[in-house]
Amino acid sequence: MVLKKCVEKTLNVENFNFPAEVSITLVDDGTIHQINKEYRDIDRPTDVLSFPLLSFAYCDKAEVSMDDVKYEINPETNAVVLGDVVISLERAQNQANEYGHSFIREVGFLTVHSMLHLLGYDHEEDDERDRMRKREEEILDKLEITR
Repeated sequence: MVLKKCVEKTLNVENFNFPAEVSITLVDDGTIHQINKEYRDIDRPTDVLSFPLLSFAYCDKAEVSMDDVKYEINPETNAVVLGDVVISLERAQNQANEYGHSFIREVGFLTVHSMLHLLGYDHEEDDERDRMRKREEEILDKLEITR
């Protein structure tokens, strides 16, 4: 249930006004390690991977029209397919312990983080990272998922 709430709140806060589909797969460290190696050529596990399907940074558009998303619509559901998220529950538990907060908080954070990636956010540069972190905390606060 927390995953669905995080997805819905992120879409709401980001003013994504279209029906949306997101695939979330929950795995262990071994599985996410394999995926990370296969798709990113990084030979180690990670906490979360995001595979966006939108071909533009939604977060940078002043207004989004149906024309912007029409090629990503699932004809069976009429929802925009945003992409795939893979979360390592093993890594989430370890990080929750390390950071001293709940497992729910960590999984919520990873879900919101990934959703923002699906909508075009990134954190390669300092200003992008600051912008993304601020948005993550804003969404988690609205969900009352605190540290």
